[in-house]
Amino acid sequence: MIDPYGEPDDTAVAVAAVRAGADMVRAMYGRRLDRIDKGAGDFATTADVAAERAILEVIRAARPGDAVLGEEGGQQGASGAVRRWLVDPLCGTLNYAVGNMLVAVNVALRGGAAAVADPFSGEVFFTDGETAWVRGDGGDTRLAPTAATRLVDVNLDPPFPNAPGFRAVDMLADEEFVGRFRPRVVSTTLALAWVAAGKRAAYVTDGGDLSGSVHFAAGIALCRAAGCVVTGVDGGPIGATGRGLVVAADADSHGRLMSVIRGRQ
Repeated sequence: MIDPYGEPDDTAVAVAAVRAGADMVRAMYGRRLDRIDKGAGDFATTADVAAERAILEVIRAARPGDAVLGEEGGQQGASGAVRRWLVDPLCGTLNYAVGNMLVAVNVALRGGAAAVADPFSGEVFFTDGETAWVRGDGGDTRLAPTAATRLVDVNLDPPFPNAPGFRAVDMLADEEFVGRFRPRVVSTTLALAWVAAGKRAAYVTDGGDLSGSVHFAAGIALCRAAGCVVTGVDGGPIGATGRGLVVAADADSHGRLMSVIRGRQ
């Protein structure tokens, strides 16, 4: 909890917010949940909504003048606010809805602190924008990316804005890719936190500019602070002209992935 008598820094706010969301996600797990249709096969559940509400309560209490962009509630707060929080209260809704615990809670202050919570392991991955840590039962540990596992998460969900030049699914049939790496599909941006923590060698997804996405902002901030290589699928910087996302634990793994991607374009 945030000390009501002190002034918490942004990192403490981010950590408190994802913990509040994770507590709600964990408490509602296994219940019969109503689904809210978003179209094109996408949906939210009442757990998504409840978790976002819990997160917003923390942010509003600590930073009442800040704006928030939530996955479920959209833009809230002063439209001209310089500071904006990006909130994805339950990343991996489909996993969660069918009883799979691979989900994440993401909160990021645009250009600053960020946190990602795993509601079921109890781990909270966080950064102040400069360094990155994981908080567990044993305290805080500095994140140390490594490609030793050779495990690479490839997001296969549509849309595919860069097809036919790039389709992530094509990587799974590439001899260079399967010869060097071992593909996985976690279906949640928890995989980004795992790259920062050394549990994954890399993560690849299609898309446009993901730097301001409620889904990806917290994970990108973690990976950058941990020292990962972060680019688009074209090898360029992510941002207004970015294309998708390639995050690797080290330069060698990133180079090999880019070789595979460029070889299929």
